Amino acid sequence: MSRNNEVLMAERRRLLRLAAAGGTALVIGGGFALSRLLAAGVDDGLPGLIHTEPGSALLEIFADDGRDLGPRRLPRLVLIDAEWRRRLSSAAFEILRRGGTEPAFSGQHERPPARCLYRCAGCATALYDDATQFDSGTGWPSFWQPISRHNVIELSDASFGMLRTEVRCARCEGHLGHVFDDGPRPTGLRYCMNSLALRFVARAAG
Repeated sequence: MSRNNEVLMAERRRLLRLAAAGGTALVIGGGFALSRLLAAGVDDGLPGLIHTEPGSALLEIFADDGRDLGPRRLPRLVLIDAEWRRRLSSAAFEILRRGGTEPAFSGQHERPPARCLYRCAGCATALYDDATQFDSGTGWPSFWQPISRHNVIELSDASFGMLRTEVRCARCEGHLGHVFDDGPRPTGLRYCMNSLALRFVARAAG
C-alpha cells in the first residue's frame, strides 16, 4: 500500500470514530456530506477536508475591477506540502496549510489604502470586496460577507476548547480565518480573516 493510501485509510478510520462519537465536523457552507468527508484526502496540516485527489469546485469568477463574470467550475488546486512551500511565504504557509493565526494588528489589510478586491493568497480565488469591509478593532481584516458563497467553505471548529466556524477557500481549501455573529448590518456577521491568507488587488481608477 502506498504512503498516500495509508494516510487516506488512517483518516477515514479517524473520521468514522468521530462520527460514532458524534464529533464529525459539520460543513455549513460547502455542501459536503459525511460520505464525501470519508472519501477526502488529507495533508499533515488541515485534516478532514483537504483533498489529495483531482476534482472541481463551482466558483463565482470576478475580474480585478470587481466585475462578476459568473459561475464557473474549476479544478481544485491540490498540491503537496513542498509545492505549497515554494508557492507561499513560510508565514502564509503556516496559516493557509497549517491553520495558524497571525498576531493581531500585524497584517497589511486591516484598513485598505484604496478600493480593492481580496483574493486567496494560495490560489487567487476572489474572496472579499472592500465594500463589505469594516474596522472591527480586532486587528484582523473583517468583512460582513464574502464576495460569493460559492467561493468559501464554512465548517465547525472545536479546537482550543471553543466552538467556532472556520472559513476556508473553496478552491484550495486553505484556512482563511473564522466567522462570528457580532458583525454590523446587514448580515450581523464578522468574517475575521488573516491578512497573510489574502492577496490585495487594487482596482483601476475610473
